[in-house]
Amino acid sequence: MNRAFSRKKDKTWMHTPEALSKHYIPYNAKFLGSTEVEQPKGTEVVRDAVRKLKFARHIKKSEGQKTPKVELQISIYGVKILDPKTKEVQHNCQLHRISFCADDKTDKRIFTFICKDSESNKHLCYVFDSEKCAEEITLTIGQAFDLAYRKFLESGGKDVETRKQIAGLQKRIQELETENAELKNKVQDLENQLRITQVHASPAGSVTPKSPSTDIFDMVPFSPISPQSSTPTRNGTQLPPVPSRSTEIKRDLFGAEPFDPFSCGAGDFPPDIQSKLDEMQRQRWLVYHILIMVFKAFTIEMCLSRVSIFMYICLCIKMLRFMFCV
Repeated sequence: MNRAFSRKKDKTWMHTPEALSKHYIPYNAKFLGSTEVEQPKGTEVVRDAVRKLKFARHIKKSEGQKTPKVELQISIYGVKILDPKTKEVQHNCQLHRISFCADDKTDKRIFTFICKDSESNKHLCYVFDSEKCAEEITLTIGQAFDLAYRKFLESGGKDVETRKQIAGLQKRIQELETENAELKNKVQDLENQLRITQVHASPAGSVTPKSPSTDIFDMVPFSPISPQSSTPTRNGTQLPPVPSRSTEIKRDLFGAEPFDPFSCGAGDFPPDIQSKLDEMQRQRWLVYHILIMVFKAFTIEMCLSRVSIFMYICLCIKMLRFMFCV
């Protein structure tokens, strides 16, 4: 293991200063993990950390777990470790907290750096595995240190204080977001408890009344249960429901009143039918009077001409039959 960066003025770097100061340089690597170390720097310190994390990774690999892949974004402000698919920031190692960076000369794929944690103030060693870019990533971090140090000298130390303030604000924002998520979960739990309490408080047999459904003719279907409340008698039995009497005249399907032989009279018929009945009645009485007159005439003639009794009886039968047919 060796120190991967220095601040020699004649050193040539791989990237332009604008790429690291205004943007970032991305790399893909496998993340073996991080572990706490006792010292902020030293070759032996990182060698022990690499050996420890490699052993832990072999155990997880034997259990079927794969080494997670991450994306590194290197700039003069620090090294960000992100998920390559979701771009979620897993670790944000600020550059002024990184105290040591090196690559393994015995294993060209391994590189590591030591960073002081902002919350616990402990020194953590991050170990990565890159098949082709281990040395290049280490040199890029060294170039970011060199540019940050030059910017510090030009600004007289003010830029470092500004970055510290920004880092503090970012930390405060993360704390507020976490607190906000916890409050949302508590509100959701309270709403669920309130719903459960309302369900238990409502009576078990209570049913919300619903309007009766209608058929295709917009009519309420027949139900044997009467909606009217019955009044119990003295012995506890219930009387049958009394049908309601309505003063309104009911009509049939065609809008006509039903025929009642007990209440109908001469004035119950329509005007046109009534006039025809009156005319038939007058014709009947007229025919009746004519037959009476004819009967009297035949009687007188029979007496005068002495007609036989047989002819007289036949004439009377015809007159009676005619009268009843009319």
